[in-house]
Formats: sequence, structure tokens, C-alpha cells
Amino acid sequence: MTTDYLVIGSGIAGLTFSVKIAEKYPDRTVVVVTKANEDESNTKYAQGGVAIVLNKEEDSFKKHINDTLIAGDGLCDKDIVELVVKEGPDRLEELLLWGANFDVNDSGKFDLGKEGGHSEYRIVHHKDITGFEIERALLSKAHQLPNISILPHHFAIDLVTNHHIKDVQSDKISCFGAYVLNQKNGEIFTIKSNNTLLASGGIGCVYGHTTNPIIATGDGIAMAYRAKAHIKDMEFVQFHPTALYEAKGESSFLISEAVRGFGAYLRNKNGYRFMPDYDDRAELASRDIVSQSIDSELKKSGESHVFLDCTHLDMEAFIDHFPNIYNKCLEHHIDLNTDWIPVVPASHYLCGGIDVDKNGKTTINNLFACGECSRTGLHGANRLASNSLLEALVFAHNIFKYHAENQSKALEVAIPDWNDEGTVITQEHILIQHNLKQLQALMRDYVGIVRSNKRLKRAIKHLDLIYEEVEDLYRESKITTSLCELRNMINVAHLIIRQSLDRKENKGGYFNIDNVK
Repeated sequence: MTTDYLVIGSGIAGLTFSVKIAEKYPDRTVVVVTKANEDESNTKYAQGGVAIVLNKEEDSFKKHINDTLIAGDGLCDKDIVELVVKEGPDRLEELLLWGANFDVNDSGKFDLGKEGGHSEYRIVHHKDITGFEIERALLSKAHQLPNISILPHHFAIDLVTNHHIKDVQSDKISCFGAYVLNQKNGEIFTIKSNNTLLASGGIGCVYGHTTNPIIATGDGIAMAYRAKAHIKDMEFVQFHPTALYEAKGESSFLISEAVRGFGAYLRNKNGYRFMPDYDDRAELASRDIVSQSIDSELKKSGESHVFLDCTHLDMEAFIDHFPNIYNKCLEHHIDLNTDWIPVVPASHYLCGGIDVDKNGKTTINNLFACGECSRTGLHGANRLASNSLLEALVFAHNIFKYHAENQSKALEVAIPDWNDEGTVITQEHILIQHNLKQLQALMRDYVGIVRSNKRLKRAIKHLDLIYEEVEDLYRESKITTSLCELRNMINVAHLIIRQSLDRKENKGGYFNIDNVK
């Protein structure tokens, strides 16, 4: 298969770019590869909203920029922060034109929310399912464009680069497309493309306990890493302070940051409100502070979770604002009128990733990255709440603008077919599951919210054993999605651990007890 633009991922980043480029160039083709249903992505689960300066009387670009820089703890790229913040209103206008709906108040203006780390009300939202609504609008728009083909249940195995192709006379690595697995029939085929965009989302499943869906296995980052792209800031894994605690672990339901913005209190099992002891902003401190504070409380008490208390709030207004959260709690027999919500920090967002410039270009020719798999310089050491959807919109637009201004050359290369001679259909699914559980436990126990050099070095030894077993399995077996995902998560875990050891100073979401002076 050949296309002008190959997009890997069908969340806000991939679909925004696809819609823009397909509208502008109706004679060019866009193929979107996505490994689950077309609407399954981290975008779909984004509750809070999009941080955009709209109320110019009380808010300003300067305030939003400053809040972002404070959260990023000195590691943001200030030029990128300014670029993203100032483009916000224009990108929102496009979403509205594409049919996305956002909540308005009685006077007909946007009902702006406020979240941890924000100095003003500036979160545009749709109830507590903002990402779901944006995903709906983007998919609807994409289906109206005949030159966009969406391939659900297709898994990108690896990028095609120089080392796959004979007679490429260049020292500079280029991307020529990807090898893709049709998960329905097991066929592996090549998609050759002049331009490839990785918009593959996050890495939450590397930790097991996560607010991300089960598809968030770091595939794009791992593929880019194996292709020798520059990967940066992987130590900055953001843990959401308040995921619904469930004893069995696995993917957890997110209790939005906006609930604390609405006035909820964090309490320990004795009912003590502990956040004012850690930060003057109490529950509205940035995520890294709140997560580390909860981690400290749990280590002191030996408990598995703390509680979020909403019982003092106006419940009618709460239900109007957070219907999804209220109903989810009821499903778990938690009545917010009288009961506290058991919560625990869970892996939520990766601030680092594939290093890109302001046009979304990676260090590999013809390869771009956007959304959570990319490292743009916006987030620094810690993402400010609700900046991620904004970042995806702005960088998808920047990548689109780059392509509109720079004509790409057709790639005249012959890509060899995928070769799996000598491999067999694996009967060892139990090995994949065992190694996955081991990897996730290793990351939670050794590479969690609070780290130490001793634990990180031990983690490397354990990870090496898992890596060797899985690589042997990969060489011997016919490709399956679960095997590739595990291999990708091992690559991502390696990057997180190695870059954690390289960091000698605690910043934002990264805290190592050996760096405390």
C-alpha cells in the first residue's frame, strides 16, 4: 500500500492533522492506522478539558504562560510555551467549526473550569467527557473526507528506515513508512509513505496501574527508539493523584483534577485533611506535589489509598458538572452525598517522548511526531493540567503548516516484504502475560513516584532478564499484537530507567531521594 501521509494513531493529534491535510489537498491520500477501534485513544478518556485563554478581562496569555512555566519547573522551552498558549483560541475556533460542543453558562459564554496549577478559570470542557466529545467530532469530520482511509485493528510493528533497504546512499536516517499487522487475519504488509506521523499516545500500561486505556503501551516511542530517533525526558512520568482505587489494580477510572478545583478535599483514613501540611495551595497544588504528598501519606500509614471528600459540596451542581464521575462512583457503591471516594496515584501522562522541533519534525527524515508520544518542550518537568489536548491541536496544526509550505519528494525505494521465515505460531501466551505482569510490578515498585539510584540499578538487572526472554520469543514466533506491545513496553521501561539515572537534579514530576542535597 502506498500513501502520501501515513498517520499512526487516531486520537486528537493524528485526526487533527489528517483532517487538515486531507481538506487542503483532496488529491492526496491519508491512511490512519489504529490498533483498536477507531475511537479508542487516550483522547477519549481526557476528562478535564482544553486550557485556553478566553476571558481577557481576568485572564491573559501571560498568566497561562507563567502557570505553564511554574509547573514545568524550569525545564520548559519558553518559546514553545508562548507559541502553544497564543494559538489556543484559533485552534478552539476550528474545533467548533468541526462540530465539537463545549459547555456554556446561563449567559451563553463558555463555562470555564479551573484545575490544579492554574491561576484563573480557563478550562473549556464538555461535562467531564471532553476528550470523548472532541474525538467524536474529529471522527465525524474525517469520515466526510474521501481521501482519508482509517484502518482499525491494524498494528504498526516497526518503521521502515534505511537499514531495511538496500542501496540507500545516505548517512541520514529516513523513514519510508511502516510494517503493519492486520489483526483480523494476521497478514503483515507494508505501507509506503512520503511522510509518516507518529501520534500513538502514551505509555501508561508500562506501570499497570494507570488512568490510560489498555492500548497505551508506548508503541510509537519504542518504534522511533529502535529507528534511532532522539528520545528525551522519559524520566518525567506524571502520576495522576486521584485515580479511583480498585484492589485488583489494572486500568483505573480517573477522578478529574477539576473535582479538586470544584472544592473536594483529600483526607487520610482518619479523616485528616493533609494537603495544607504540604503546600499552601493545598488540593490545588500541581500534580507532582499532590502525588508525592499522597505517596508520603501512604508510606507513613501503610495504607493502600487515601480519600477524596465531596460530601460538603453542592451535589446538584456537582452532578451537573461531573455526571460521568458521579455515576461511576454509584456503580462502585459510593454515594458522594455521604461517602468518600477511595483514590490512589496512577500513571497518567508522559511529559517526555520523541524529541521534535516546533514543526513536529523528529531527528529522522520524513518522520513527525505529535501528541503524548512527542517531547515538544511545552511541559518541561511536569505538565500543567489540560495543556495536553491544546498541545496536540497546536502541533498537529504546525505539522500541517509545514507540509503545506514544503513539498515532500516522492520516495523512490523498493521496500522488502516482511520476512518471518523460520518463525512459528507461539503457544507461549502464558510467557507473554507472566513477563508483562513482572514488568509492570517492577516499574511500580522500583520506578514509581519516588525513586532511588539503588532501586533504579536493581530495576535494570531485572529488566535485562525480561528483555532477553522476550527477544528470544520475538525471534522465534510469528508476530502477535501482545508480543509486540510487551516488546515496546520493555523498550520504554529501559528509556525511563536509564534517563532517570542520568538526571542528577529533582525537577517537577521527577523525585529521587539520592538527589536531595
